[in-house]
Amino acid sequence: MTATLPLLDSLSALADVTRCRMLAVVEDHELTVSELCAVLQLPQSTVSRQLKILSDGGWLASRRDGTSRYYALALDDDSRAQVWRLTRAQVTDRPNAAQDVRRRERVLKMRAATSQQFFASTAGGWDSVREELFGREFLSASLLSLLDDTWVVGDLGCGTGLATAALAPHVGTVIGVDVSDEMLGAARERLAAIDNIEWRAGALEALPIAPDTLDAAVMLLVLHHVPSPGVALAEAYRALRPNGRLLIVDMTPHHREEYRRQMGHVWLGFGDDQIRRFLAQAGFEAVRISHVPEDPDARGPGLFVATGKKSTRGMKA
Repeated sequence: MTATLPLLDSLSALADVTRCRMLAVVEDHELTVSELCAVLQLPQSTVSRQLKILSDGGWLASRRDGTSRYYALALDDDSRAQVWRLTRAQVTDRPNAAQDVRRRERVLKMRAATSQQFFASTAGGWDSVREELFGREFLSASLLSLLDDTWVVGDLGCGTGLATAALAPHVGTVIGVDVSDEMLGAARERLAAIDNIEWRAGALEALPIAPDTLDAAVMLLVLHHVPSPGVALAEAYRALRPNGRLLIVDMTPHHREEYRRQMGHVWLGFGDDQIRRFLAQAGFEAVRISHVPEDPDARGPGLFVATGKKSTRGMKA
């Protein structure tokens, strides 16, 4: 990496009006050589020569993006910033400064137009294009980064730790709770390398978590296994801190009786009114329920998402 010239040695780069115009137009927006040619209305040879002088003087930073190279104003220290403020005041007072700004705006709009033209012609098939490029899971995985990295989150009915593994990189601690020793054993083995997970054995109706511990809790496809859903939700409420949130994902009502025999389901899904009542009775506020779009490849019942918030008044009396 080339060392930046001392300030005194680099001042000569600012002795040319064209070079100062260049710095003014790349102060807030990175531009390529061809874009600078369009803005300044100069031939490429002139623009390239002046860019080299500015780069050698330490006034420009550049980066490569694919086959293009973008240039931007570089102010490495307060002294350079002060010099540039004085210089910019002289440049922006010149008659052609406003024209440079207008032409730069046109160049930037042309960038946007390329994307807009693509989406205008691809709108109907964009979901397929995006899935082909990035897969199906990138969105949900990316949104997890919205979580607060100091939170303590309970994965209630964690099973083998699928949700625990997804949550752990984005929060302070995950407490995985399950009544099945076998499930917990599989989860521990699978996620042994992750050090911010606590595993606890216990039923959802009697959580092994102290009151006001969790910032958030999730129950993913577990409530239909619980003999007393209302009690389990009241326990989640107890374990949450005031303003803490509960997220439930479970099945909508269905008639697949074989699930009771094959998978030990206690309940054949839940209706919106039923879940809303359970949450309200447990003390939750700001309840919201939505239905998950059906996956054409899935063969199970439909799913819903329900959320509720613990009151700032704390435990329900």
